[in-house]
This record gives sequence, C-alpha cells and structure tokens, in this order.
Amino acid sequence: MQRETLVEETSTSHAEWDEYVMGHPQATGYHLMTWRRIIERVFGHRTFYLTSKDRQGRIRGVLPLVCLSSRLFGRFLVSLPFVNYGGVLADDDTSRSALLERAVKLAKNVTADHIELRHEQPSGLQWPDKQHKVSMRLQLPDGFDALWSKFPAKLRSQIRRAEKEGMSFRLGRDDVLEDFYNVFSRNMRDLGTPVYGKTFFSEILKSFPDSSRIGVVYLKDQPVAAGFLYAFRRVLEIPWASSDRRFNRLAPNMLLYSSALKYGCEQGFSLFDFGRSTPGGGTYRFKEQWGAQPVPLHWHYWMPNGGPLPDLSPANAKFKWAISVWQRLPLFVSKRLGPSIVRFIP
Repeated sequence: MQRETLVEETSTSHAEWDEYVMGHPQATGYHLMTWRRIIERVFGHRTFYLTSKDRQGRIRGVLPLVCLSSRLFGRFLVSLPFVNYGGVLADDDTSRSALLERAVKLAKNVTADHIELRHEQPSGLQWPDKQHKVSMRLQLPDGFDALWSKFPAKLRSQIRRAEKEGMSFRLGRDDVLEDFYNVFSRNMRDLGTPVYGKTFFSEILKSFPDSSRIGVVYLKDQPVAAGFLYAFRRVLEIPWASSDRRFNRLAPNMLLYSSALKYGCEQGFSLFDFGRSTPGGGTYRFKEQWGAQPVPLHWHYWMPNGGPLPDLSPANAKFKWAISVWQRLPLFVSKRLGPSIVRFIP
C-alpha cells in the first residue's frame, strides 16, 4: 500500500527544512534554507521550496527550485543555479515521486522551458540526464605534511616558486572581499564570462559566518590569486577561484590551492572539493595534478516536449561571438554590466 504524502510549498522561516537537510546523508550545504534568502535578495528570482510530508506532518523529502526568466535565455526551474549542487532529497521513492510531480506541475504553471536538477548521484530519476561534468575531490589526511609528501616533485617546485617570488597567503572574510573580487572579476572578463556582483559574495559571508572564508595570494600588496571557501559537514569546497593571468608565470594559483588544502587539513576536514570541471579540460588537468579524483555529476532534465537537452554553457558555439566581445570590454564596464546578465545564467 502506497503511503499518503502531502507536497506543499514551504515558507522561508520553516526551521524544519534545515533540520531535515542536516539529517539527510545526501544533503549538500546548498540545500539549506539560507540559500533561498541569498538568491532572492541578490538576484531577485522567484523561489519554490517544496516539501513532502507524511500523514503525521513529518518531512520526508525536500526540493528547492529557483525560477529564472529572461527574453535572452528563456524561463526554467533550476535546483540550484549559480552553484554546483542541489536537486531532490527524499527518504523513499514515494516522496521523491510526489516532489517531482509537483515540480512538473509548477513548471507547466509558469510555462517553463525545462527543469534542471543538479545531483551528485543518479538519485533513481527516470528523467534524461547529462554527465558532462565531474566534481574533482581529494581525500584529506590528518596533517598537511602527509599530503605534501604525495605531491609530484614538479608541483612542489611550483608552490616553492611562488613562495620564492615573495608571495604570501592571507585567509579572511570581509577584510579581503575587495581583493578577492578584483581578481575574480578580471579573470571572468578575460574568460568572456559575465561576473557576479560583489554583493553575492558579501551575502554568503554574512549568511554563513562559520562556514565561509576567502583566501588571497599577494605579491607584495597586490592580490594575484583568490578563492572562496565554503564548508559543509566535513567537506571543504572552493566553488569560485581565480588568478590574474598577468602573473601566471609566478605560479600564484599553486600557492592558493596548497594553502587552501593546508587549511582544510588543519581544520579537520576529510574531503576537499575542487569544484566541477569538464573531463579532460584545462581545469580538470589542473585539479588532477593535486591528486583529485573525478566523481561524475548527474544533471537531470524535464522537458515538456522532448528535444535536445539545454546547453547554456560557454562551450556552446552560439555564444562564441558574445564571449569574444566580452573579453575586449574594459574591466569597469564588465563589472558594471555583468551582474545584470549573469543573474539569468544558471
């Protein structure tokens, strides 16, 4: 006999949501309710946080959804945009199915072109999925010395090169936000990608005072590489990192990542998440040299009329011209225009 379930939209103050997330083994930090407030405040998107409950009112599953809508990119529901993970969490197939059915009904009501769920695992969904990205992950030992000894000689030499050039690493929060953003925004412009507004990172720091940090590498007083760190349970992730390519020959990125890994070991994290990469790509090879192993990601899609799965990535050939133009913009122009465009790119 199938258990009766009730799917409803949860209010932003629903404390039970986070209690459920914290108790679910497949949850990520992005499932926490706080991300709903960040996305609404910074980007202004509509959000739909769905819960599945049993007859006694106990939560048996959750699904956070964000609606992105623009003339240029269309309208779609994502869990979750701007970050690497999200998707449905459920105790059983009944709760999962109920949440997915409600999501499809919601997509039809808002005339969405598709739904995209970003899962770490297959999750038992029958929806078509893409496995075009992997998460690069490294198991951390109890001490950094043990990790250092496993690095290839060439990698250790590059880290020492940065130190010999007089570079230093600083870990902070709001006190280094401006330096992080200067490096990050320049790198995004050079890649031809619109940049998030600084407010996005400021809100994360404010919302997660105990689990967010920023690491910056300096050459004298000039920031030349920087990364944003986000922790959940025993996993330390670096979802956003950049270096100033004008200083690449001095290997500031090597000092950035070795320092972040050292911090992870010192703080007792068991896993370092380098973020997602395309298998065989440049960032994949960079992360692989640290010993990181690829874990396939599963992005599931619901499409109302079938057809090819959506592709809003920079690798899409139809964005080639736009990327080329963006790379030639003055930095101050890209920083001003970027946030209004990237808010619609998941």
